[in-house]
This record gives sequence, structure tokens and C-alpha cells, in this order.
Amino acid sequence: MANLEALWVASQVQPGKKILASEQAHYTHKRISAVLQLQFESLACNALGRMDMSALATRVARGDVGTVVATMGTTATGSVDSLSEILALREEHGFRVHADAAYGGYFALAGNLGEEASRSFARIGEVDSIVIDPHKHGLQPYGCGCVLFRDPTAGRFYKHDSPYTYFSSAELHLGEISLECSRPGAAAAALWTTQRLLPLVRGGEFARGLENGRAAALAFYERLEKDERFATAFAPELDIVIFAPRAKKVSEASTLSRRIFDAAAKRNLHLAVAELPTEFWAANLGSMQRDRETITCLRSVLMKPEHLEWIPRIWDELSAATSEVLGAAGASRSAR
Repeated sequence: MANLEALWVASQVQPGKKILASEQAHYTHKRISAVLQLQFESLACNALGRMDMSALATRVARGDVGTVVATMGTTATGSVDSLSEILALREEHGFRVHADAAYGGYFALAGNLGEEASRSFARIGEVDSIVIDPHKHGLQPYGCGCVLFRDPTAGRFYKHDSPYTYFSSAELHLGEISLECSRPGAAAAALWTTQRLLPLVRGGEFARGLENGRAAALAFYERLEKDERFATAFAPELDIVIFAPRAKKVSEASTLSRRIFDAAAKRNLHLAVAELPTEFWAANLGSMQRDRETITCLRSVLMKPEHLEWIPRIWDELSAATSEVLGAAGASRSAR
């Protein structure tokens, strides 16, 4: 709903113009654009899972783009689009920038990000709208997302009057200007209470939890890099790690990923599988034959502060599950 409101307002500010987002942006944007009857296009990503800036520069030069969605942490890989470069293009071409920070927004508080991600988060206050989703890192249940507009007068586009309600303030009120109109206050109260206990400040306990998640992802990635059984794509920018087992072919690696996923689950290690471009692994495939354009890989989200101290156990379970699957696969090939 927060992204819907952001794109709806964008369509009022830049009527008739297109919405652009990367191929790794959340599917929400394409679906919402269809609901709002807005023209939507996906742009290619580079090998790090970020929006390709050369492709963006070429596309916006045509003058028909109204809004560019910068994904501040994709849900598949945690990649952060290069916001500084997107903002520079905005100065030249005049489109709006919407930051989808639903996944990664809280990492603006983390002090151990890489240089590129830190540079992007440092400029997040310059975007035209931003979406934050506290149900991911904000310790809240579903239904607690929000959208913020740099220009508070955006409410004028959908302000309405109700003959049977009143408010204590003459200022724009959320009940008057949100598309949902009335909303329950429980989620907002829970978020307020949580942030009173764990203030959103750099160096605070909440920020340290985010930093632990990223440290855990880096520690996990380092182990994967050193193990010849696995192929990694790129170092994590936030707290998501993607990897795949090595095999003779990408198709074989994809099959093994699903088997390792099942074997790990039996050991109470619950990973995820993702279908991602093989190009993300281009630098690390070695002699693996690229017989598919995508690879079914394994994905681990290390978002809990405790994950940092759990890395040795996580690794032991993954290693055992992988040895079990690769051993079975080797025995099967020998039998043939």
C-alpha cells in the first residue's frame, strides 16, 4: 500500500510519464503500475544486482520517464542501487526518485556498510518519496509499512472531506489524505513503543543489531568463498548471502541447490531458494557450463543479531547437508 501511494502521487505530479525500476526491484512496482494503469518498464541490472546506470542514463534521455524507483536493498540479494548516480541523472532530466527502502531502509543506521552502500544511504533524504517496511527489520508484524514524501503538500492530490468526522487540527490529517482513509492505530502504537525502547540512533542497541546481521553475512560469505564446493556471486551489501553448489553445468547446480535446501531443512537449517541471473556468478563459475540463463541458488538472510554467534553452527549444518547431497550425487553418477 505504501508503494501504491508513492506511485499514485508520482502519477499526479508527472502525469502520462513512465515508471522505471530495475529487474531486481520488487514485483510490487510492476503490479501496482498495472493497477494504476501506469506505463512501467524494467531496466537491466549489472553483475552486482544493482540497476545498470548506463542503461538508465540512455533510457531517461528520451524524456518520457516520470519516476525512477531506486531499490535500497533488493529482497533477493540485498543489493543497493547507486542512489548518488540516480540523483545526478534526476538533476539533468527532471524525473522523480522513489526509494523503495522496504527491505534495506533501516541499514541507514548501520556503521559497517561498504563504501558504495554507505554513499547511497547518506543521500536517501534527497529522494521525492521513500517507503519503509517495519515488518522486516523493524520488529513489527505485517501491516506496518509507511510512505514519506519530501514535499508534504503531496496530500493535496487526494485530500477529501468527510461529512461525519472531525479532527482536532486544521493541518492535513492522515485520515483525510491516505488512500486507505481510516486505519487501526495498533500497528503504529506498537512501532512507537518499540522505537521508544530501541531508539533509531547510530551506535544504539537497535543499530548494533543491524550491524551484527551484516557482520554475520560477511562471516558466512567468507566461509563460502574458501570452500571449493560452493560458488558465490558477490559480497553481501546488507545481510543477504546468495550462493550455489559447484557442478559441471548450471542446470546441475540448480538441481543440487534444491536438494541441499531439502537436506538442510531436515537439519533445522532453513534456507531459501532463488532464481537469479547466471550473470551474477559470471566471475566465479570457473569451468561450469552456462546451459541456463538463470541459476537456482541458495539464499540465506542473516537478519537476527544472534546469527553472528550462530555462524559456526549454521556452517556445520550446511556443510553436512552439502556433503550428504554431493556424496549421493557422486554415488549416483558412479552407478551409471
